[in-house]
Amino acid sequence: MHELAVAQALVEQVDSVIRQHNASSASLIRVRIGPLAGVVPELLASAFPLAAAGSRMEHAELDLVAAPIQVRCQTCGAETEAALNRLICGACGDWHTQVLSGDELLLESVELETAPSLIPES
Repeated sequence: MHELAVAQALVEQVDSVIRQHNASSASLIRVRIGPLAGVVPELLASAFPLAAAGSRMEHAELDLVAAPIQVRCQTCGAETEAALNRLICGACGDWHTQVLSGDELLLESVELETAPSLIPES
């Protein structure tokens, strides 16, 4: 299951974000996954707790957002949604299309928790 490797890479990326912002942990991790990304969302959701165990995001909620498949027709120029295994133009039906979205696997956002400041306010 390569989703475990994807989950491990996600943990590394989120840990980098946590370090960059001097946060203590992550509480919500939002990932955008298109149907053409080659990742099964359910398997990624199952693999994430294993990859995150013992890390600063082990209690974080993983929110997987489905990205639609969008194509641009090279014949008529229309931008329309398309179905998996049927990447045709929704306007004219031509098969000469370019994928605009639906193949992404993106870390969209991370909600961070910060530790309270130990410096007393004056």
